[in-house]
Order: sequence, then structure tokens, then C-alpha cells
Amino acid sequence: MSDKPKILLVEDDKDINQLICLNLEALDYAVTSVADGAEGFALAKAQPFDLIVLDIMLPGLDGLTVCKCLRQEHIFTPILMLTAKNTEADRVIGLEVGADDYLTKPFSILELRARVKAILRRVKFNHNAQVVSTDECDTFGELIIDRNKRTVDLAGKAVRLTAKEFDLLLYLASSPGRVYSRNDLLDAVWGYKHSGYEHTVNSHINRLRSKLEKDPANPIYVLTVWGVGYKFND
Repeated sequence: MSDKPKILLVEDDKDINQLICLNLEALDYAVTSVADGAEGFALAKAQPFDLIVLDIMLPGLDGLTVCKCLRQEHIFTPILMLTAKNTEADRVIGLEVGADDYLTKPFSILELRARVKAILRRVKFNHNAQVVSTDECDTFGELIIDRNKRTVDLAGKAVRLTAKEFDLLLYLASSPGRVYSRNDLLDAVWGYKHSGYEHTVNSHINRLRSKLEKDPANPIYVLTVWGVGYKFND
């Protein structure tokens, strides 16, 4: 990551756009802002950013579509979603199409700054970890996880995972045998703690098992530790 993190802001409300730009630039971030979903998607594909701050309600392409299309293009830039919708279903949809975090309008600027800082800290940590890593692949029997290419193979066949499914699998597999609570995983993989959103972890675990396990009801890779959480089989 460069010395000055690059942030793409996609927000069509002029006042909110300017307010966010001013505050992020005050933190010494390089901000590129656009007001259209299609333009934001094109920019995110054309050049690297450290973070995308993405409104859901946009002209052109809506934010959920932009997020989903970026992940389908294997662009895994972290995405912080801004939404005027305050229902649990809307927030979960955003997370499950590949967003890393969300803020509901109206939001506190201090909260926005804190969320952005937290995501960029994880970006820097992951970047440094890749630089010092000598092994690109982790092998667990027939399961091979390529950290840098972000690919998974099982018994010689590619397994298609979403960005968050891959992040969750990699985090668990990085410490086989270690038990993580649902809140631990929310904090590490999604970047925030929020009681009541544990089911987001549960749904991702279930989808991972459906893709990795011969018998998802009796998993051999991602195990449940009853009353505590989950672990990767050691």
C-alpha cells in the first residue's frame, strides 16, 4: 500500500460527497470522488484503490450491483457501504454480496473516520503479511488454499468462493485448532463487532461447508465447537 492510501468515493448526494471528501482528505488520504455507479465501477476496474466508499442508492448502477460486479471481476478492494435503509435485511444483503462494512445514513463523521481507519489498518496488515510470507499455498489434504491468488482447490478442482467466504476460510485455516467465537470472526473478517449479526457468520460457514465438505452435516474441515464457535480442523 502506498504512503497515502487511495480511496474511491461513489456518492451522488453532493453535500454528503463533499463532507466525506473533506474529512478523509483531512486524514491525509487521496480521495477520488464520483457520483455515478457505472463511473465508479469503471474506475475501480481501471486502477487500484485501498478502499471504496460506496453508496447503495446511485444513478446508473446501484451500489449493490457495483459491489457484486466487482467481486465477480475478482476485484477484492475493501468496500464500505453507505445506505439510507435501516432494515436488517438490507444490511445483510450488502455484506453478503461482498461489502466489508456498512454505515447507515445519517451517520456520525467520527464513526465514518473510525470505520475507514479500521479497514485501512487491515489492508496494511494483510499487505505486510503477504510481503513477508514465503509460502503462497496452504495444503490440508485435498484442500489447497492459495493466499496470493485467492483461489481454493479441492481434490484437483477449483472451488468458487465469494470474497468473504475466502477471507473467512483463510482466517480459520491460518490457525488450525484455534477456536473463534462468532464475534471474533465478525471483528476479524468483517471488521466490526455487532451483537445480533452472528447469523452472518453462520450463513457463511454453512455456504463454505456446502462447497468444501462431502457431507456438510459431518464436516471435516470447518468444525463447530458447541457453545463457543468454530475452528479449522487440526
